[in-house]
Amino acid sequence: MTRLTSRIVIGLMMFAPVAAMAADAGFTDRIIVKYRTSPASVTAQATQMRGTELPAARLGVAMSHVRTTALGSQVLKTDRRLSLSEAAQLARDIVASDPNVEYAEPDRILRHTMTPNDPRYNEQWHYFEAAGGINAPPAWDKSTGTGVVVAVIDTGYRPHADLAGAFLPGYDFISDAFVGNDGDARDSDASDPGDWINPGECGPGDPAAFEASSWHGTHVSGTIAARTNNSLGVAGIAFNARIVPARVLGKCGGFTSDIADAIVWTSGGTVSGVPANANPAKVLSISLGGSGACDTTTQNAINSARSRGASVIVAAGNSNANSSNFTPANCSGVVTVAAVGRNGGKASYSNFGATVEVAAPGGSGGVNSVLSTLNAGSTSPGADSYALYNGTSMATPHVSGVVALMLSVKPTLTPDQVTSILQSTARAFPATCSQCGAGIVNASAAVDAAIGGTTPPPPGTIAEVEPNNSRAASQLISVDNTTVNGTIGSTSDTDYYQLTLPAGGTLVATLTPNATSDYDLYVYNSNGTLIGSSELGTGAVDTVTVTNTGTSAFVRYVRVVRFSGGTGATNGKYTVNMNW
Repeated sequence: MTRLTSRIVIGLMMFAPVAAMAADAGFTDRIIVKYRTSPASVTAQATQMRGTELPAARLGVAMSHVRTTALGSQVLKTDRRLSLSEAAQLARDIVASDPNVEYAEPDRILRHTMTPNDPRYNEQWHYFEAAGGINAPPAWDKSTGTGVVVAVIDTGYRPHADLAGAFLPGYDFISDAFVGNDGDARDSDASDPGDWINPGECGPGDPAAFEASSWHGTHVSGTIAARTNNSLGVAGIAFNARIVPARVLGKCGGFTSDIADAIVWTSGGTVSGVPANANPAKVLSISLGGSGACDTTTQNAINSARSRGASVIVAAGNSNANSSNFTPANCSGVVTVAAVGRNGGKASYSNFGATVEVAAPGGSGGVNSVLSTLNAGSTSPGADSYALYNGTSMATPHVSGVVALMLSVKPTLTPDQVTSILQSTARAFPATCSQCGAGIVNASAAVDAAIGGTTPPPPGTIAEVEPNNSRAASQLISVDNTTVNGTIGSTSDTDYYQLTLPAGGTLVATLTPNATSDYDLYVYNSNGTLIGSSELGTGAVDTVTVTNTGTSAFVRYVRVVRFSGGTGATNGKYTVNMNW
């Protein structure tokens, strides 16, 4: 991701140094507050929000109401810009001062993380080369994305001859006039007016020099759905899919609350004041991010989208750091994508870690970058063009396009099934890519698995589903060799998983905690009697093996317990594999 901050950053790298593109502004003038009970009138709402006045006064600011989000939370604006630490303290004070507040958090700004007979197809090594490519040509014999809608949640789009007919009606979710840079607030025009930044426009010394418009959303859109076999320009991966553009990023990035609304709306949810989306997307491509834990606002929006069957594909980030420290890459239920270079090894800038599911081509500079559609304007829009970009922002639409190919042949795939197929069909890295997920996405094998062909449906990797803190509420695991991405949410949290072990079967349960935590592993029989345990130290992998020696299948419960160490969305992560 390039400009990651408390602003949402796009996943772009272009040719600027990665360090510069990963700068974090660290400021906001908005707080998101979610109340447990909703007011029945505007007057009641004003009364309810008076509880924020004292905490704000202690910080020397005044607050005003901006709007209500799609998830029912309130966006409040301060009369001056706050550092993230000030905003976080204000949010904590608001929660502490009013028991009716469910949660409060800074409305952080994230930024982008960028980097057939089509005459420039031979330059798109990322589709067909054996080392770093996604093996797209064999997939096109089976699927071209027909009937699938992909949402590109980004800077908006520019009309482009090589994307003719690809775009469906979208929406501009940017609610701040400066960020929007188009003379108004939210409206139905998702076109990109340009996001150029003059020195210091995003804060003191940010940026240090002029940055031209990125046209980031147009580049992402071209990788997904540039029209193919049209004797023009480049090819797209799912070239018969359609794109719903949601504009959330502008000058200096975009606000979390706007991005969350776009996630809800593009997947078919309702956003107050915004007309219904007539074309709900089953794939959400999100090449943006910022540093820090996954916000409650963002996680709730992702949960909302997944509940409607949408797969959420996000960029890991471009800071050459652990993706567990970047959002939405560290949110639950998403497919987080690392980047490889042309040699199939980790791109130097790509984030990595346990939150990464798969990798895809992101490029490594010059002709080894990702070629896609763009616009020639350095500020306002100019002519159609093409450009080479690098970044996990470029890797992400590769995966989004492959998911569109999969859904075109099997529309009933659930988000968890999509993730499982992507991981199990990924091919091994031909060069070093430590903690880059299961491998490089393999388009042809993924489509085969979706069809149910020669590539078998894989063992699954799924997300933990709360509440699962008792045997009675245990999460059902129905597929052999399933890995769960789980989280110890608090010091009192414990997680149960239930499976049925066949007669004569042997269960091998393996718990991998994060490096700074000591979590223990227990297995119980159907009556709740402990039959196996492992209690190793901090960072150690616990394994328990139990065999069903009976003549009938029996229920077994696998339990993860915190002994010491981290908790929460960032520091409480673990995986547990159940193989029988």
